[in-house]
Amino acid sequence: MKTMLSTDVGGPETLALSDMPSPEPGKNQVRIKVHAAGVNFPDTLIIRDLYQMKPPRPFAPGGEISGEVDALGEAVTNLKVGDRVLGMIGFGGFATEVVADANRVVKIPDNMPYDEAACFVLTYGTSHHALKDRANIQAGETLLILGAAGGVGVAAIELGKAAGAKVIAAVSSEEKAQFCRDLGADETLIYSRDISDRASQKEFSTQIKALSGSDGVDVIYDAVGGDYAQPAVRSLAWKGRYLVVGFPAGIPSIPLNLTLLKGCQIVGVFWGAHTVREPQNHAENMGDLFRLYREGKIKPRISANYPLDKAGDALQLLQDRKVLGKVVVTMD
Repeated sequence: MKTMLSTDVGGPETLALSDMPSPEPGKNQVRIKVHAAGVNFPDTLIIRDLYQMKPPRPFAPGGEISGEVDALGEAVTNLKVGDRVLGMIGFGGFATEVVADANRVVKIPDNMPYDEAACFVLTYGTSHHALKDRANIQAGETLLILGAAGGVGVAAIELGKAAGAKVIAAVSSEEKAQFCRDLGADETLIYSRDISDRASQKEFSTQIKALSGSDGVDVIYDAVGGDYAQPAVRSLAWKGRYLVVGFPAGIPSIPLNLTLLKGCQIVGVFWGAHTVREPQNHAENMGDLFRLYREGKIKPRISANYPLDKAGDALQLLQDRKVLGKVVVTMD
């Protein structure tokens, strides 16, 4: 098989296309012929040893894949050879073949293309868990999404609209704002790439409040972090919920007196741990997502597609925050 390996700590340029023996599935495992792999922000971190998971080298990044089962290990009863599937595997997905635990593999609808399947679970799973389980978002509430044009942000727009919320998409350019409006965002807000000074942060809060109304925002979905977090929290309504999803702009510091003044909650969203600790709830959420997909209410937006030997370029595009929606690596 072919794979893009991380052999040294570093950026996308350190990945190397390599040949390796085909892996054999062990007990309760399956081997999957990979057709596509989703590209996600954790992939840019794991190759730099900045992610909470640090696999031994050499390894391939790529935690989200789709393809077909081509070999079964002992005791696997829920899948068969030829099944069209997606899988959350943590790492190893930038390869033509992978071995995965059978309980981390899910059959996909017959009409679901492999590239969409490879972009489905992490983004929509994260956003659905965040909005449904952690924020308990309700119809008529206002949802602000920071980093709305990225993978999880796009999923949050669609899921927020499906829940009946008013969606404000906050992004860094007019191109991204138009992209979000096309997805159904009710309002868009273009923020500066540098709001490190107090005046810029105050202006950001003012802009949010102007779009959300005098009461403020009910739910904030923050996939950016950094200096944007505190002014966003200042725009929360009474008993609002601030969802900590990611922080590519840096880990923020938020004065806790704001939570007292607003009676609000700061809520962590760790979807990966949720799938392990609460498997029944995760399975129910996956059922929700496949239903919404069949109904046409959610659909991965793929803006770029790279062959396996250009996987490093795909990671660089994501790292540079130039992605609209999702990027995919395809093996065919």
